Formats: sequence, structure tokens, C-alpha cells
Amino acid sequence: MKPLFLALFCSIFSMSIQAKTVADIEIVDTVSHSNQSTKLVLNGAGIRTKFIFDIYIGSLYLEKKQLQAKDVYNSPGEKRISMHFLYDEISKEKLVNGWNDGFENNLSKNELVKFKDQINQFNNLFVAVKKGDVINLNFIPTTGTRVVINGKSNGIVEGDDFFIALLKIWLGDEPADSDLKEAMLGSE
Repeated sequence: MKPLFLALFCSIFSMSIQAKTVADIEIVDTVSHSNQSTKLVLNGAGIRTKFIFDIYIGSLYLEKKQLQAKDVYNSPGEKRISMHFLYDEISKEKLVNGWNDGFENNLSKNELVKFKDQINQFNNLFVAVKKGDVINLNFIPTTGTRVVINGKSNGIVEGDDFFIALLKIWLGDEPADSDLKEAMLGSE
């Protein structure tokens, strides 16, 4: 009886450390992009808040955990930013305005000019989202950033350097939410 209890206890304990629960949503500890064999590990996850409202759970997945933004930018391989929406509804216009604010707050004027076409292409891939919707921004080296909304690919923005610009929205010097930045970097 003792070995059975110990096995059951260990099994329950190991399940609880393999996933993280944020706002009653289970955030898985590993993912892979569709048709890709590389496993990505959860670097960190937290809630994006605006004023007093919970907007979405932001999760960062990497091939190897990193604690500093510069190390995330420089780490080779696939990456994913996952957004699980908690707010009732967000229009495409508000999403695009949020992306643009994030780019403007964290990129230099030269970078904004350099990425102008990619930012416009990126913005055109979005639709209004509702509570429960999930957006995955999947970086695939030499391919680019694949935007996946509720499991459906909406398109790819080419260029490996674009994903670094995108990461800066969350991990840059003026992130959308400093608590979320810390959480995504595994500091919380």
C-alpha cells in the first residue's frame, strides 16, 4: 500500500509542476509548431492588464529558457508568443493600435522605417478577438513569423529580424506591461 501511495503522490506532484495555471487557464509547459519536431519550453507566462482589466495571458516559449531579454533576442531556434484572451472582445483596430504603440515605444525611428512593410503586413493578418480566443505568433528560422489565430494560420511575415522587433513589444525597454515582461522572463 505504501508504494502505491508514494507512486500516486509523485504522479500528482509531477503533473502540478509541468503546467502553470494563470487566471484559471492551464498553460502547457511544452509546445511545438505545427509540422515541426522542435519542442519549445515555457519560459514564463503572466497576465496583460490595462487599467483594471485582464486582457490576455501572454506566454513565451523558447527552445531553452532565458532570463534576460537580450538573451531571448539572441537565442537561436524557434520561438512562440502565445496570447490567450480573457477580455470579452477586442476589435481589430484596437489590436493593431496596440501593436503599433508597442513598435513605436520600443523601436528606433530607423527600425520603424526598416520594418514598415512587415509591420503593415503583420497588422493586416488580424481580426477581432473574443474571450477564449488564442493567438500564437510562431517564429520559424529562415521562414519568418507565422500568425495563428484559433489554430488557423492567417499568414507569414518573412524575415528573422522582424520577430525580434515583435518581441520588443513585450520585452523591450518600454514593454506593454512591465509585470508581464517579468513573468514572461520567468522572474515571477
